[in-house]
Amino acid sequence: MSDTKLNLIAGEWLAGEAEIENRNPSDLSDLVGMFAQASADQLDGTLLQARRAQAEWAAYGMERKQAVLMAIGTELMARAEELGTLLSREEGKPLAEGKGEVYRAGQFFTYYAAECLRQLGENADSVRPGVEIDVRREAVGVVAVISPWNFPTATASWKIAPALCYGNAVVWKPANITPASAVALTEIIARQDIPKGLFSLVMGSGRSIGQRLVESPLVNAISFTGSVPVGKGIASAAIQNLTKVQMEMGSKNALAVMDDADLDLAVTLALGGAFGGTGQKCTASSRLVVHAAIHDAFVEKLVAGAQAMKVGHALAEGTQMGPVVSQQQLDENLAYVDLGKSEGAELACGGQRLDMPQDGYYMSPGVFLNTTNTMRINREEMFAPLTSVIKVGSYDEALSVVNDTNFGLTSGIVTQSLARATHFRRNARTGVVTVNLPTAGTDYHVPFGGRGDSSYGPREQGKAAAEFYTTVKTAYISAGAPQ
Repeated sequence: MSDTKLNLIAGEWLAGEAEIENRNPSDLSDLVGMFAQASADQLDGTLLQARRAQAEWAAYGMERKQAVLMAIGTELMARAEELGTLLSREEGKPLAEGKGEVYRAGQFFTYYAAECLRQLGENADSVRPGVEIDVRREAVGVVAVISPWNFPTATASWKIAPALCYGNAVVWKPANITPASAVALTEIIARQDIPKGLFSLVMGSGRSIGQRLVESPLVNAISFTGSVPVGKGIASAAIQNLTKVQMEMGSKNALAVMDDADLDLAVTLALGGAFGGTGQKCTASSRLVVHAAIHDAFVEKLVAGAQAMKVGHALAEGTQMGPVVSQQQLDENLAYVDLGKSEGAELACGGQRLDMPQDGYYMSPGVFLNTTNTMRINREEMFAPLTSVIKVGSYDEALSVVNDTNFGLTSGIVTQSLARATHFRRNARTGVVTVNLPTAGTDYHVPFGGRGDSSYGPREQGKAAAEFYTTVKTAYISAGAPQ
């Protein structure tokens, strides 16, 4: 089709070996567009060009790189409404969230634009007389970015921006469910003052393009966000070439609500954390660990709040929760509802397919009660607008439940006790901890990542990103005796 959106291969917009359609999960009659699928040969060609372009880009002056990243970020922020609408249309998150995501993506680029000018090294005297040491970071080379569909612009940006900042080339394989946002971002990047082939977009399936990408000896580093099984497969493939790997994977985040919590605040945090983005966030509050003393009052307000949430078309005014992203995701979500019931959990509300004026993947936000931390619904990442309440008798029990998971991305506590908050912050075994805030929602200028099955490799975001996107060089210099 003439309107098919193309891949950016070795600096050229090219058709692929096939194409897929992209439909609006809020209204399946709305065709967002047709998108090309790259071939294996195209991927190999763009990787070769990326290696040449990377050497050229690394030689660019700092201010020249800074100007490129600043231009990308400024355009994203200026077009947040337009591109956020496109994002919400294809992914299903409410419009305010879509616009906010694009704006935040722009902030990633402007932050790393500034970092281009702050790449300071270290120096030291050697233990040998007359020898000085210079330690600096250099680009790692060609970086493969494999990004998810739930934050199609922001997650990709927090990988692409530091990769470019530190002098690398990027080959990006986005999720096939949200290709329109990927093309929009690529169009912005491609217009900049960068070497031909420095940045490439290779849309395609994970089994074909994704697998070939992570197996390629032409790739120096892989940054991935997605599921644990896929992440383990990537790590297994990458080790064959000793390719550097950074992975953000699953989660089972807990929000602990103590007996001294501000009840209204706790419910607000739980609702936002559990159902924001239709629960399709790696930082979602899928476990609510609630002190017995306030359990019943909390549950009453939580269920009422969930039932009152307005589920609707992502672009409709007043929508608080949009559809899930696909039929497959909806089927998996409903299967977890059945699983929870079979395990003995009580479904207090929601968890059902909704009939709406538009044909889409709608379901109501669901709350499970009377659950234990041994249930599969509390062990496995559901990635759904579903949350479980776990009753506990003390702070110590709450902390134990929070930490009783294979994952370790985010956790939070709601309490008015400084002592409890401090102890929790120090002893929760997660990469991110929040106090009187939702488990979802992080800043771009500080490290992000988890423990256990949630993360592998160096942290993302902030100055910590340099650890992954660069390699350290230590130089020893003897000036000789003065003449």
